[in-house]
Amino acid sequence: MENLFRKLRNYGSINYVRILVVSVLICFSYGCRTTKVPTEKYSQYDYHRSFHYSDDHLNLEFKNPLHAPLRVWIFNSNKDLQTILNEINPIEIEAGKDTSLVFNNVTEFDGQLSFSSRIGSLSREVYPVKLAFPFPENREYRVLQGNNTNFTHNTDWSRHAIDFDLKTNDTITSSSNGYVVGVVDGYKFGGKGEEWKPYANYITIYEPHSGVFIQYVHLVHKGSLVNIGDKVKTGQPIALSGNTGQSTTEHLHFNCLIPDNSEDGLWSVPIEFVGGIYGEDLRAGDIVKR
Repeated sequence: MENLFRKLRNYGSINYVRILVVSVLICFSYGCRTTKVPTEKYSQYDYHRSFHYSDDHLNLEFKNPLHAPLRVWIFNSNKDLQTILNEINPIEIEAGKDTSLVFNNVTEFDGQLSFSSRIGSLSREVYPVKLAFPFPENREYRVLQGNNTNFTHNTDWSRHAIDFDLKTNDTITSSSNGYVVGVVDGYKFGGKGEEWKPYANYITIYEPHSGVFIQYVHLVHKGSLVNIGDKVKTGQPIALSGNTGQSTTEHLHFNCLIPDNSEDGLWSVPIEFVGGIYGEDLRAGDIVKR
C-alpha cells in the first residue's frame, strides 16, 4: 500500500510539472500579459509658459518650439479672472514664435494658473494631400481594420484611421514631407481595455503645406527614429512598429487629422494615397503594396 501511495504521489508531481511547463510555453507563444496600466503619462511635446504678477498686472509668456501652430487655454479658479481669460481662450501661437500677454487691473490672483494645449490652427485653411503608404517600397501589408469600424475606429478622433498588420520592429516610413511635432516612445505594454488608450507610443508629423497632421501609433518601446523638430521626407524611416496602448495585436494605426474645436483638438479625415487609392475603400483583409 505504501508503494502505491508513493507511485501516486510521483505520478501527481510529474503531471504537475507537465502542466506547469505547458502553461509557460503557452504564455511564451501567445503573450500572457498581466501588466498593469502605467502610472506615468508622457506628453508628445512640450512648450514654454510662464507668468508673473505684480502691482495688479498679470504678465504671461509663451514660446512655441514646434514647427506647427499651437493653441493654448489658460485657467484660474477665480471666476472673474476666468471670465477675462475666456475672452481670449484659446490663444494661438504660430510655429516657432513667442507670445506675451498683459492683463491690467487684476486685483485678485491666487498665484496659480493652469494650461492646456492642442496642436494646429483653426484660422488657416486646410488642403487635401496625397500620402504614401507608411512602410518601405516593395513591401506589402494586410489591412486589419478600415474606416468607421467597431472597437477603435468609431469616433471623430479615429473614424478614418487604417490599421496595417506591421509586426513588432517592422520599419515605419513617413507618408509625407513635414516636421516631427510629437513623439511618445516610453511605454512598453498594451491591453484591450479603454484604460490603455492613453498609453500608446506614437509619432505626429505636420505637413505644413496642407496643414494636416499624420499620426503613427502603437510603436514599440523606444521605437522612434526621429526627434521633435526633425524635418522628414516621404519614405524616410521614422519608427518601429509595436503593440503599445489600446491594442490586442501588433500593428500600425495610421491616421490623418486636421485641427478641430473639440476635446481632442484634432479630427480624423479621409485619406487619399498616392496612386488613387482611397482609405475609405480599404477593407479588412485587403493587401496593399507601396
